[in-house]
Amino acid sequence: MKVFSLNRRASSHMALVLLAFCSVVMARDLDQDEALRLRQQGVILPLEQLLQQALDLYPGAKLLEAELEEKHDVYIYEVELLTTEGVVRELDLDAITGHLLKDKED
Repeated sequence: MKVFSLNRRASSHMALVLLAFCSVVMARDLDQDEALRLRQQGVILPLEQLLQQALDLYPGAKLLEAELEEKHDVYIYEVELLTTEGVVRELDLDAITGHLLKDKED
């Protein structure tokens, strides 16, 4: 009976390790050099353009953070805003098309 318990515990631990690995593989932050290269090649839209789109959704909001990520081979600007009501919003914008992919309270 103890052997089964040990194997079950080891399996649970392995599942957690795999889950953590998959979440890292699924999203990758791009550094500023890579973002600049993609922008210069015309692959992605300028951050300033998409930032304005995000701020237009929440007039008066303040930018907290913006980063470029690659998730499942899609370039995404992840933008965090602090609204005038004091609510933090997390927006995901497709860096190629500018489409809003996600808008949620953080």
